[in-house]
Amino acid sequence: MLFTTFLLLSFTGWGLKYAHEPHGASSILIRMWGGADMAGLIHKIAGVGMLLDFIWHVFYMLYLLATKQTEIKARTTVIPLPKDAFDALQNFKYFLGISNEKPRFGRYTYLQKFDYWAVFWGMVIIGFSGFALAFPMVVSNIIPQFAAGWIWDTFALMHSDEALLAIVFILFIHFYNEHLKSEVFPMNWVWLTGKISTETLKHHHPLEYELMFPDQDKKEKGE
Repeated sequence: MLFTTFLLLSFTGWGLKYAHEPHGASSILIRMWGGADMAGLIHKIAGVGMLLDFIWHVFYMLYLLATKQTEIKARTTVIPLPKDAFDALQNFKYFLGISNEKPRFGRYTYLQKFDYWAVFWGMVIIGFSGFALAFPMVVSNIIPQFAAGWIWDTFALMHSDEALLAIVFILFIHFYNEHLKSEVFPMNWVWLTGKISTETLKHHHPLEYELMFPDQDKKEKGE
């Protein structure tokens, strides 16, 4: 759901952002969707779909915590911890050749946690500003009179620039880290299958491997 709505929002939003340009990719995108009005309608529907998906995810996670079907543990949580800062520092040292030791990750790396939580602040900024732009008559009833003039330009800037930032991040950082690296190219299938090989788990998430296979880990270490 998130994947589909993100693509729809990206392609329709890009066309709408530069709809005033008569030539180029934006005009092609607008024609592809059947005109600016249709592109705008698809953009709004996809936006509502993404927002509902986000709300469902939040409540589902709260439900799992409330029913104790999941627990917050240091090695398995997606919540950022001090260890993630140390892991990032160790990774930079490794990349720069200062250290020969890679950081040892649990279930999620610090980059994967960043990917996850980026959606939250992105949804707050893009979601609220997008709702305001999509339903101006509703939002105008709660906007203070002193802000009635400039607030709409602010909403448009927030929505457009945060969306552009999200697209750039997904294309140039997320895609490489998760799908375009040599060991998984052309795609990491985990997001479709939900499965990861034991060797990949051991190599990229050693702390999770030790937690899942303690006996095997001790055997390999000769304990």
